[in-house]
Amino acid sequence: MQPRLPLNIHQITRMSNTPTRSRLNPAALLLAALLSWPTLVLAAPPQPGQPLPELALKDQHDKPWTVSADTKLVLFAAGRKASNLMQTVLAGQPAGFLASRQAVYLADMSRMPGFVTRTFALPALREMPFVVGVVLDEALLADWPRQDGAVALIAMQGGRVSAVSHATTDAQLRSALGLAP
Repeated sequence: MQPRLPLNIHQITRMSNTPTRSRLNPAALLLAALLSWPTLVLAAPPQPGQPLPELALKDQHDKPWTVSADTKLVLFAAGRKASNLMQTVLAGQPAGFLASRQAVYLADMSRMPGFVTRTFALPALREMPFVVGVVLDEALLADWPRQDGAVALIAMQGGRVSAVSHATTDAQLRSALGLAP
């Protein structure tokens, strides 16, 4: 048996320039499409008459957060002004207030820089006496209803969306929560 000699630079160059042919496997493409389908469903906006897309998120304490079947109102804050409005209205309410109203609070913090989210926003939310579902992936709820400075009010009935509106003032949000203006 002859000993193998090390390859020289010219042989290595010829080997690396050898064209390779890659094929896309149809089964792999189908699998990728099927696996991405739940993501497409999650990104769908809430529409009256349709079930709310299932959301598997975390709350401000990093615990699992979902919208239960008996939820009557989803309060969706997708910006700083909307979050400030939510916190102003909820500030004087006791622990368990949202649950007593069969309401949940969902905050989209995806556009906030990660450092600010971890250092300031989440620690401030942890001090609140209510649970907040936290969205950190911008694509997850990109198509959900948004208005600058408004909280989206997603009314639910029997696990289905019955109406979508927006609250831009304390009075509107308080009314949606059954509080005196």
